[in-house]
Amino acid sequence: MRTLHVVTHPEATHHVDGLVGGWFDSDLTPGGLAHATRIADVLASRTSGVPGTSAVSGTSGASAASGVEVWSSDLLRTRRTAEVIAPRLGVPVVFDEGLREKSYGEAGGRPQSWLDARFVPPPREGERMRHDEGIPGAETKWDLAVRVYAATARILKSDATHQVIVTHGMAATFVLAAWIEMPIEAAGRVAFRFTAGGVTTLHEDDYFHNHAVVRLNEQI
Repeated sequence: MRTLHVVTHPEATHHVDGLVGGWFDSDLTPGGLAHATRIADVLASRTSGVPGTSAVSGTSGASAASGVEVWSSDLLRTRRTAEVIAPRLGVPVVFDEGLREKSYGEAGGRPQSWLDARFVPPPREGERMRHDEGIPGAETKWDLAVRVYAATARILKSDATHQVIVTHGMAATFVLAAWIEMPIEAAGRVAFRFTAGGVTTLHEDDYFHNHAVVRLNEQI
């Protein structure tokens, strides 16, 4: 059996400062750090009795016959979250930049109002994945989906029983889309509501090998 625990990082400074996140390297707030500790406690109880793995930090992935792994985006707010969770589970963190949030290019770190004034929403019909949102240097939805799908594929190469994935709200949508094997070309309209510090539980059984969504954005 395999269980994935997808964690969106808790409250970060860009949330309270009203700034655009993306690749802007904001840190967790004190409240966010306390929230990460609560998440770590819950995940420790859910993986209790499962031995850790010998995974090492890097972007090439980890391999384990069984056990627990922690994977994380390498941005500061997710790094801080993972570095709270991993010691509680007795494992290191595997950092993978493919799990980063969508890059908003020149908007990253600017006031949200700056982005809102320039953002070009996707059309109702037609090309939505490669749509240019009007922000220089920003990733398209396609760019984000391709790298998150690839990161998820790297994670799923392992046979670990429990895998914690620490990521961001928009990136988590595509972790979930990849998990249910939605074709990337069909993901132009997919959207799941992930909030700061949410935990989503995904499960694959050994009999049917179905990819189930057990809990979506659970608040802990």
